[in-house]
Amino acid sequence: MDNKLMLMIPGPTPVPEKVLLALAKHPIGHRSADFSAIMAEVTENLKWLHQTQNDVLILTASGTGAMEAGIINFLSPGDRVLVGSNGKFGDRWAKLSKAFGLNVETVTAESGKALNPEEFKEKLVADTEKTIKAVIITHSETSTGVLNDLKTINRYVKDHGEALIIVDAVTSLGAVNIPIDDWGLDVVGSGSQKGYMIPPGLGFVSVSAKAWEAYKTAKLPRFYLDLGPCRKSAAKNTTPFTPAISMVIALQVALQMMRAEGLESIFARHQRLMGATRAAMKALSLPLFAPDEAASPAITAVAPVSVESEKIRSVMKKRFDIILAGGQDELSGKIFRMGHLGFVCDRDILAAIASLEATLTELGYESFTPGAGVAAAAQVLTQS
Repeated sequence: MDNKLMLMIPGPTPVPEKVLLALAKHPIGHRSADFSAIMAEVTENLKWLHQTQNDVLILTASGTGAMEAGIINFLSPGDRVLVGSNGKFGDRWAKLSKAFGLNVETVTAESGKALNPEEFKEKLVADTEKTIKAVIITHSETSTGVLNDLKTINRYVKDHGEALIIVDAVTSLGAVNIPIDDWGLDVVGSGSQKGYMIPPGLGFVSVSAKAWEAYKTAKLPRFYLDLGPCRKSAAKNTTPFTPAISMVIALQVALQMMRAEGLESIFARHQRLMGATRAAMKALSLPLFAPDEAASPAITAVAPVSVESEKIRSVMKKRFDIILAGGQDELSGKIFRMGHLGFVCDRDILAAIASLEATLTELGYESFTPGAGVAAAAQVLTQS
């Protein structure tokens, strides 16, 4: 049956009907008063979502573009940076930083494990000459379903006094509580196709006053991703270049929906969906790739042993039109990932788990009692 596709991946995430209808509207002039009014509302609501009074700037770019902007606007060639790397995206920021001639030191952890904040503390405390200019962290490592301890790492960066903290919040912003102003985060990048509930195409960068001071002396090359012109334009409710007009209009609607739900309810929903998903996997005897204490509310990675993850994904798609994500790079074929962020509700989790049980049965997997996964998920959902 057409049009029954169900996305249960960490991005793109499902898009609400209200947002889809907003995308269907005719574009308007991006230099018009009408568009400026939309930009003003969107900017206010972005600050609400980011829990900040800092600038939150909109880029026509992916989350990677937002992170590149977050790095190149505040650093200079040869600057020493610490990059946390415990998955594909931490690795990406290390590669990106090296591409721009930064002096990169990585703090690593095995895939499926969280970064150790004490390793950052050790390097930061040892830096008595204050040569470390930035610490770059992936908050929710999308490739493994691990949530790194940003709060503790950030505290050690603050104790250092000089270094900026630059955060990839691509799959955590809108799913996890990130009080930017309370924690004093300097640069936070994210992307539209995750917790924002709209299609890919927009990137967002929150910038602190401390980061803007660093901007004044930063010497890495930049033009389209130069945040200085973005800031000046945003103050006038406009953009330096032609924006993705229809996407901004869709964002307006999505943010209105998020404000109506409320921050605490949004965070509680994601915790509930994560808990239900993980309980179901345990009931189905499917090993979880990340431990409970480091689990991301955005995505759950599963490492099946006696049944192939790619066969699970294939049957889920062909029989039930449900899309699960596979493993990336060295994890290809070893794990599957179930997204539960953005426009996802309790019903979606129950439908996905029931379909997964049917898939496992079809594949001859016998290490579970039929109905156990759905029952475990339902128990979490009804008690939360």
